[in-house]
Amino acid sequence: MAKDFSTRDENYAQWYNDLVIKADLAENSAVRGCMVIKPYGYAIWEKIQATLDKMFKDTGHSNAYFPLFIPKSFFSKEAAHVEGFAKECAVVTHYRLKNAEDGSGVVVDDDAKLEEELIIRPTSETIIWDTYRNWIQSYRDLPLLINQWANVVRWEMRTRLFLRTAEFLWQEGHTAHATKEEAEEETQKILDIYADFAEKWMAMPVIKGVKSPAERFAGAIDTYCIEALMQDGKALQAGTSHFLGQNFAKAFDVKYLTKENKLEYVWATSWGVSTRLMGALIMAHSDDNGLVLPPKLAPIQVVIIPIYRKPEQLEAISEKAVAIMNTLKAKGISVKYDDRDTQKPGWKFNEYEFKGVPLRLAIGPRDMENGTVEVARRDTLEKEIYSMTDIETKVEHLLEQIQENLYQKALSFREDNSFRVDTWDEFKERIEKGGFVYAHWDGTEETEAKIKEATKATIRAIPLNNPLENGKCILSGNPSKQRVIFAKAY
Repeated sequence: MAKDFSTRDENYAQWYNDLVIKADLAENSAVRGCMVIKPYGYAIWEKIQATLDKMFKDTGHSNAYFPLFIPKSFFSKEAAHVEGFAKECAVVTHYRLKNAEDGSGVVVDDDAKLEEELIIRPTSETIIWDTYRNWIQSYRDLPLLINQWANVVRWEMRTRLFLRTAEFLWQEGHTAHATKEEAEEETQKILDIYADFAEKWMAMPVIKGVKSPAERFAGAIDTYCIEALMQDGKALQAGTSHFLGQNFAKAFDVKYLTKENKLEYVWATSWGVSTRLMGALIMAHSDDNGLVLPPKLAPIQVVIIPIYRKPEQLEAISEKAVAIMNTLKAKGISVKYDDRDTQKPGWKFNEYEFKGVPLRLAIGPRDMENGTVEVARRDTLEKEIYSMTDIETKVEHLLEQIQENLYQKALSFREDNSFRVDTWDEFKERIEKGGFVYAHWDGTEETEAKIKEATKATIRAIPLNNPLENGKCILSGNPSKQRVIFAKAY
């Protein structure tokens, strides 16, 4: 571990930032609030992207692309939407004209002012629904199931790499349906996809729920979410799926002709996850030795490192290492053979441990004599000697074990840090220590706002299929029929 690398107990925020930078995932850019995603970090994002993209396409969705710039007037058409994003928007007011006299420079003056200001997209509901008006004419055009992979801009004053930046990458789905029931079914289907991905690929347990009105997406009827608990006891919203009702269809006059020849407004959904998932992945599993990656999302699942003193030893080891690498690749496992002579094996061990590579194989002269290989797991830091015979099957099973172990470890952490409280004093004490706090709430935005003001905690989710129980709101004492999840959050 690098000497200047913080531990989680010393300073969790600094530990996270150090890890992102020193593991070569991302760095701050010359543009305030924006980041550069480095190749190793982007390779993880590409795996996230490829997996989700297939899941979307397998459920009938297609990709498209819509403009980065949105006319300002579009936002005013949906009142809640414009209010929700008014403080975050980056606005284009001018364009630049070449100096007509000598062509050597540019000038900005009133002649170069745009007739209508353009918003750099913070989200694309408005531009997409303006487009859908031309695409949807009758019931034959429905359902319309579109996703786009894009960048968005939401002006942020306090930024943190991956978790909150002025510009970030994401996918946003926007669908149109003939009935309310179909749109609600779509919203739930996508929520299930997000939860499935988080748990089976990210090895990160999540709670599926619905947001309170105060936490709802601007312009939505209902917002569904998946919430995860990070190692510092804070919650992280990992994905959202919104039932938009007919709000945007009415705002942009998107109607369809039914089978009975009646004009009706369509029903809508939107949904998205972003590079924030990278932050979740880091904080859910990593430790004081660096990054810990679940095998399914690791750019390098196995690294093979030769240990030798003489060139002829390297030649023999390389022959065996390349053979092992090829058998692993034949099983679809991503492998790197690091035979660089510029770094010693110990240095390489530390590098790949810090970068979270799930499995490390080391082969030396003694291994060549004995037909063995040293195998080191990143999740437990355990080392074991294995026979080279059928090593590809053993590695495959170990990767599966690591994936499951990371999930179970994160699940145990969440269970150990989930609490039920019944009084305001209990709540205040518990929320300061972190974790998911299950408590009664009277259902009013006024009480929710007071709790947030007093403790900085918010309602993260009202769990789906939440068991009903009679109780009293922790703050107001008014009747409540269910507990909701409170937490401090990113």
